[in-house]
Amino acid sequence: MPRAANPLLAGVAGRCPNCGEGHLFEGFLKVAPRCEACGFDLAKADSGDGPAVFVILIAGLLVAFGALFTEVALAPPVWVHLIVWLPATLVIVLALLRPFKGAMLAAQFMNKASEARHD
Repeated sequence: MPRAANPLLAGVAGRCPNCGEGHLFEGFLKVAPRCEACGFDLAKADSGDGPAVFVILIAGLLVAFGALFTEVALAPPVWVHLIVWLPATLVIVLALLRPFKGAMLAAQFMNKASEARHD
């Protein structure tokens, strides 16, 4: 079974952290049950809420700083903030969520977290 050169980069790219070839996701965020290239069992991987927390913190920081800077520098009307920052929030969150989930799943793979026992 071939190994990916860097499982973390493979996860960020949405590829299997074991081989770097197959798809990690079946849909936008649904993890595939198996890698189609190497047959690695991806079903046992669970990232929980970790990726969402990181994405919320990063997107919140970017949008809050951007809105505050825009308000202080330009003082636009409220509707300008709504037109600019609501779509920016959506784009940032959607752009970061999948790579962060892939990175968290790859980190689990690298640290063999699925082998942990809960006895």
